[in-house]
Amino acid sequence: MNATVAATGMDRPAFRDAARVLTSVLAPLEKRCLIWMAKRMPRRINSDHLTALALAAMLGAGLSYWAASVNPWVGLLLVNVCLAINWFGDSLDGTLARVRNHQRPRYGFYVDHIVDAFGIAFLVGGMSLSTYMSPYVGLALLVAYFMLSIEVYLATYSLGTFKISYFKIGPTELRILLAIGNLVLLFHPNATIFGHEFLLFDVGGVIAAIGLLVTLVVSAIGHTRELYCAEPIPGRHDSRVEGFPRS
Repeated sequence: MNATVAATGMDRPAFRDAARVLTSVLAPLEKRCLIWMAKRMPRRINSDHLTALALAAMLGAGLSYWAASVNPWVGLLLVNVCLAINWFGDSLDGTLARVRNHQRPRYGFYVDHIVDAFGIAFLVGGMSLSTYMSPYVGLALLVAYFMLSIEVYLATYSLGTFKISYFKIGPTELRILLAIGNLVLLFHPNATIFGHEFLLFDVGGVIAAIGLLVTLVVSAIGHTRELYCAEPIPGRHDSRVEGFPRS
């Protein structure tokens, strides 16, 4: 009996799903749209299909950036199509599970975010191969993104809250900004700053990397303070009462 229980995983403690914090500009409208689409999704389509579609779309976006080095109009417009498909799959998979009451908290959280990790690597890798972004800028952007992701996932585990947006900007807003940038790129691939010419996406990539790192530092300091207040060093208060100096 015990072996059967262990094999099925029923002896594991109950998993507490983290509270999602999404305060981006488009979040209220997006939520209504996603629920509307989820209620009309054919029953043969499930969350796994949408997650796979989102990953395939990010691979397609990366390949389209690469193709843009040969044909900018075809490549960059295909990137925008892939970003729209990625939004559809990535945003709708969790909503569909909640609408159908088919939540799998552990599986969903893990798969969704490991897919995001591969997806951003495909996307930025394609940018670096497109000739529109220098490989070093792409690497810096990728490192900054993964560092912030690590902070978000650690905070999710430690505090029980999963923060999806910062400064009113979430994944959907970032996709829209990137799509607009792709359209601008068709006509203005370079930017002039203080009399020097740079690749437009190099400028944007550096600004994005700095923004991610600033967000990382601010978030890490805030979460560290919150956790320190929740778990102060044992005995510090008692030692002061007994006349011993604080360490």
